[in-house]
Amino acid sequence: MTLTPTAADKFSFGLWTVGYNGSDPFGGPTRPPLDVVEAVTRLAELGAYGLTFHDDDLFAFESTDAERQTQIDRLKQALADTGMTVPMVTTNLFSAPVFKDGGFTSNDRGVRRFALRKALRQLDLGAELGAKTFVMWGGREGAEYDAAKDIRGALERYREGVNLFAQYVIDRGYDLRFAIEPKPNEPRGDILLPTVGHAMAFISTLEHPEMFGVNPEVGHEQMAGLNFTAGIAQALYQGKLFHIDLNGQRGIKYDQDLVFGHGDLQNAFALVDLLEHGGLEGGQAYTGPRHFDYKPSRTEDITGVWQSAAANMRTYLLLKERAAAFRADPEVQEALAASRVPELSVPTLSAGETYAELLADRSSYEDFDTDAYFGGKGFGFVRLNQLALEHLLGAR
Repeated sequence: MTLTPTAADKFSFGLWTVGYNGSDPFGGPTRPPLDVVEAVTRLAELGAYGLTFHDDDLFAFESTDAERQTQIDRLKQALADTGMTVPMVTTNLFSAPVFKDGGFTSNDRGVRRFALRKALRQLDLGAELGAKTFVMWGGREGAEYDAAKDIRGALERYREGVNLFAQYVIDRGYDLRFAIEPKPNEPRGDILLPTVGHAMAFISTLEHPEMFGVNPEVGHEQMAGLNFTAGIAQALYQGKLFHIDLNGQRGIKYDQDLVFGHGDLQNAFALVDLLEHGGLEGGQAYTGPRHFDYKPSRTEDITGVWQSAAANMRTYLLLKERAAAFRADPEVQEALAASRVPELSVPTLSAGETYAELLADRSSYEDFDTDAYFGGKGFGFVRLNQLALEHLLGAR
């Protein structure tokens, strides 16, 4: 397996990632702005296939139509010159002061209407550039104080807005789907739809739920103390993994946006194994972009920016290689069987069996030997995890 990225790997980067200038709440920029043409060109040279962006990444907030079109034309030319694509777009409803209480769920009705118009404009641009996914991260859709926000009312306004977008896409004939990106907090004290589970529950209330999925991010789920791979497995199970954001996170703290794998490496290994191999039956579980939503560390110069971009892709490919070796190892297959992992795919009820037959089956309860599980019948999960760790470390 080659460790050189190609377009077939479907690696994509947000313009806001390599373009991050190093600003944080405690200090200003440490790097100058990055031009979109340079971003497209360098990412293509490194082996990426796609660039994604917020509207305000490409042109400044409240740019004139002429200024906006100039940047769009420059992006289009860079894409044509390199063969890069735009698989996803999103809109910035969190940076400008007007969005300090959110966009779709601001208490101010005028702000909500402005946010809808801004998002519709980005939908048009995404369709024009061939994007297939529109991601929605509600970074300001939340509150710091319980009395400040009617949560039920906010969710209804959120629902109203995204229902509008779905109808707009249908009416315009755009080939676009929507992906909600959950996050528990930061920059707001509490953000609406904080986890994958919250987002999928919300999607079930929409007028066109088939058009909506999730865009989970490693750090966002891990900030809530959740297992990212488990969340991805549930999203895949429900057919709702429309896009994914890969990065690194070290524990429950602020959103670190580290290079992919530079956090919980074992969970990253399990994630790549899941995305590439699916369940025990095999086969790729996810065919969409492997999108990196990270920030080059504030300590880095422009050389470090491109080194960090390359590191994301190389780490993914290394983990893909290790996951393939793990799956092909006969000892791993034996350990999986010993741990009875394949047995979980066997229905608990036999074909045609109802609760009547279950109740009549003495072996399932009256004669079942529960005592055998005291001091015996271990599942061997530690051995299985050790095998995974040894493959991850290259020891097997």
